[in-house]
Amino acid sequence: MQAQVIQTQRQTRNMPTLHWDSRNAAVHAHTKTPYHLLQHVANYGDPATQAQQGNVLIQGDNLLALKALLPFYTGKVKCVFIDPPYNTGSAFTHYDDKLAHGLWLTMMLPRIKLLHQLLAQDGSLWVTIDDNEAHYLKVMLDEVFGRENFVANVVWEKSDSPKMDSLLFSSRHDHCLVFSKNISIFSLKK
Repeated sequence: MQAQVIQTQRQTRNMPTLHWDSRNAAVHAHTKTPYHLLQHVANYGDPATQAQQGNVLIQGDNLLALKALLPFYTGKVKCVFIDPPYNTGSAFTHYDDKLAHGLWLTMMLPRIKLLHQLLAQDGSLWVTIDDNEAHYLKVMLDEVFGRENFVANVVWEKSDSPKMDSLLFSSRHDHCLVFSKNISIFSLKK
């Protein structure tokens, strides 16, 4: 196992990395984020029952939530699915989806690093994204997970997209980038 970790570290050092203006702040942001205690809220159900069932509903900043989960779930999570902001320039009710590209990358990197820590050795991360940031996110995930742990770019057709009325190419698809924590023991039940 130790030789495998060293090999992964060597491969990561020789990989290209993505650079942007605020990258240095983002690289260690996950370590500077303080631990946050989760507080039970009675109107979301009985905390004892939720804990027995293994269910937890967390409302709040996702970076703080991920950090709060680390003491309990580091290396134990089998599968993570995230649907981050696509950074399309749209305005939604609860958040703005028009960050400068560098700020979007700065927001994503610490979260990806914490998710990596939470995953079990045979765990996987599934991330939906569109063409707007997919290629940059792929390079970032290659850096955090190791390029050798890339499983697939699953392309899925959106049912609510415009019907082939694009002037150039159709944008009727999104991506689901799939990474394993350790490809040598990762498996799918088909």
